[in-house]
Amino acid sequence: MEQEQLLKQIIEEVMKSMNGNKEIDKSHTVSNTDRMDVTNYPLGEKVPERIKTPTGKLLSEITLDKVISGEIGSSDVRISPETLEMQAQVSESVNKDAFANNLRRASELIAVPDDRLLEIYNLLRPYRSTKEELYDIARELEEKYNCTVNANFVREAADVYEARGRLRKDI
Repeated sequence: MEQEQLLKQIIEEVMKSMNGNKEIDKSHTVSNTDRMDVTNYPLGEKVPERIKTPTGKLLSEITLDKVISGEIGSSDVRISPETLEMQAQVSESVNKDAFANNLRRASELIAVPDDRLLEIYNLLRPYRSTKEELYDIARELEEKYNCTVNANFVREAADVYEARGRLRKDI
């Protein structure tokens, strides 16, 4: 339990420093004329024609019959970066900027395969990685998946772990 509390404290410290950093990647931003706000919420009811899966299927195309027949697969029911960006814009319209930033970080991670995300998550736990290994993960996120915000998050975590003595020590 002590390790969980420590992890929570480290995450809170990193998040505090990130919230002060307003440089959020908005590469998925919809044009200002198409910006979402609270009047578009919930998106599935108010603007269903704008919601597409990463495979390009419209929300209205996803039906139970198509799932049963195999016409719709698991990749067809994932959220897209564009939908997360629309949700982020709705959040900003009601002054929930921190939540909007979380949605944008999540939209970056859609490009990362699930198994790799789980590996990275485990490597981010205290004492699991060296600083160099965490910096390598950050480089991979940035260069291979274009996850610049998340890469910075991993670098900051590595620096906090170093300051708190929570890095794995190579013997």
